[in-house]
Amino acid sequence: MMSAKKVWLDVDTGVDDALGLLLACGSPAFDIKAVSVTHGNVSLDQAAANTLQVLETVERPDIPVYKGAARPLVRAPLYEHAVHGKDGISGMSEERYLAQKPDAGYAPERLIEMLHAYPHELTLIFTGPLTNLALALQRDPATAALIHEVIFMGGVVHGPGNITPAAEFNTYVDPEAVKVVLHSGISRLTQVGLDVTKQALLNEDRLQSLKQSRPFWGNWIERITTQYRERYFTVNGVRACALHDPLAVAAAITPELLQTVPYYTDIECRSSISDGSLVVDEKNRLRKSPNAYIALGVDLPLFFSLFERAVARLPERKENPS
Repeated sequence: MMSAKKVWLDVDTGVDDALGLLLACGSPAFDIKAVSVTHGNVSLDQAAANTLQVLETVERPDIPVYKGAARPLVRAPLYEHAVHGKDGISGMSEERYLAQKPDAGYAPERLIEMLHAYPHELTLIFTGPLTNLALALQRDPATAALIHEVIFMGGVVHGPGNITPAAEFNTYVDPEAVKVVLHSGISRLTQVGLDVTKQALLNEDRLQSLKQSRPFWGNWIERITTQYRERYFTVNGVRACALHDPLAVAAAITPELLQTVPYYTDIECRSSISDGSLVVDEKNRLRKSPNAYIALGVDLPLFFSLFERAVARLPERKENPS
């Protein structure tokens, strides 16, 4: 048997980050070394509380949680309460977790330490803004060479954004951080954006199937996605929600899940109309070497199989999700 993949997750825990954590914790393919938290869907403090709550619910309070950046590198914070709710998880947050303290240490510094402890072994999965990774790379640029791979959810290549006409939320919130990461020299950098994630829809049929097979978790997932699904229907006319962050997690479990193409990629940071949009040189006009693998296709049956099997491995609980 192959050994489990050493993983560091970075989250801004709103609804789909929470579902990404479920997938990660339910996968035997992962040895989760730590979870770091950043600003994004909600504030840093709320995201940390949500992360602690999810990990306790899946009975993994052993995983270290480190708080990182409370704001983008140079910009003011921007939150997404309309999609995820004021607390980030559709009103499911419990106040007692706000009083809990994550593990000691600043996430970018702890990430640098972990990369030196496991050189060329650590897979980094980022499902929020890339601020923590950018800060780590700015503090110690040499760590880029120690990273096995980075998978990040963010951006869109073909089609509209979900926060502006051109930009996806994570890249729009901190495009300067994305630029640092794209130009850091990381040898394996995979972008998982709206081109593929908007295809991975959690619809009513899938929800009912989860509720039948795993009653607690099916009801928990239904509850946590309530506002997200309502918002998705309002905006898109579809009764479902996109599993953006779980798809990035799944790509680390099974890389063949995605069809990726290597391209030179940059990001717009100084535009009044396209700020935060990825610029992917598909025709090689700039004559520059590729610096990212761009996801343009997805095996949806394989993804949902991975997700459902991970949920099936989570500890079943008897109480009703609150």
